[in-house]
Amino acid sequence: MVIDHNFYMQLALDEAWKYQGLTYPNPAVGCCVLGEHNEILAVEAHHKAGEPHAEVNALKQAYYKLTNDNYILALQDSADIHTHLLSNHNNIFQNAKLYSTLEPCSHYGKTPSCTNLIAELGIKEVYIGINDTNKKAANGSMILSMNDCMVYSEILQKESAALLLPFNKTLENRFVFFKWAQRLNGTTNGGVISSEKSRRDVHAMRDVSDLLVIGGGTVREDRPTLDARLVDGKAPDVLILSRSKEFDETIPLFHVANRKVYIENSLQILQNYKNIMIEGSSKMYALVRDIVDYELCYIAPSFGGSEVISFDTEKFEFLNVNKESEDIIVWMKKRI
Repeated sequence: MVIDHNFYMQLALDEAWKYQGLTYPNPAVGCCVLGEHNEILAVEAHHKAGEPHAEVNALKQAYYKLTNDNYILALQDSADIHTHLLSNHNNIFQNAKLYSTLEPCSHYGKTPSCTNLIAELGIKEVYIGINDTNKKAANGSMILSMNDCMVYSEILQKESAALLLPFNKTLENRFVFFKWAQRLNGTTNGGVISSEKSRRDVHAMRDVSDLLVIGGGTVREDRPTLDARLVDGKAPDVLILSRSKEFDETIPLFHVANRKVYIENSLQILQNYKNIMIEGSSKMYALVRDIVDYELCYIAPSFGGSEVISFDTEKFEFLNVNKESEDIIVWMKKRI
């Protein structure tokens, strides 16, 4: 039977995109595990820095599906999951296949090595989207090969590279993404637009962002807080892009603890930050589009408002479209 390896890697990619922007300073990574009859046992992703990697989350779910050992479901710490899998696997993964969008890590950082776990579980086939260029975590493929595992690389390499780009940009210099929310009729004003789940995700992105950029007009009109309260997270520093430095100091964003607020008419301050989120509509985008790496749009299934955002969508390449949430979530980039 011919196996469509691209199909299973795409499952891993789609799952990882759900957590893009949430895993900094780690990369977004997805993983799919197949059983001995090529049945899908798990499709998982890395959710947050410091938490289990995609491979560990997927192997945890696959182990449970094969054993019904619900003890493992209560384990949240990566080291605990590793220990339980290694002590109880009974060679159930020997005929499994594992697909990972990124070469499994080979070092012990905040979590144990995924490469060592895969090797010790006896998995004989591993498919990788793109090799890891981060020297601290690289060489997983070589270690797996030395442990009698067949490793196949460059499965949907271009798509895997697009998923990894934000992480690589933060290693090289900085990653900048532009986020907005709109209704089906393209409007961006008139009150809350996106769902509560989408708003929590945005707050989680703010929690791991170093800097949030917003326009002066939006600050004056909306009087925002721009914190991460929906996830009990930290608030990023804020750059208000404005020609005038005069603002009502009772606006909530000026009273968030442990943050810096800059009011500038240039983007020079961005050189001091690594992971940067810009929020706004088409007017703000016109000012910053040359420095934006990726665009993120939440499209709510509703109508209303009066201010229509105007983007030439033909100039964007769609990287991932998630229709599983209440809102449609689209990651995209400018066409070269």
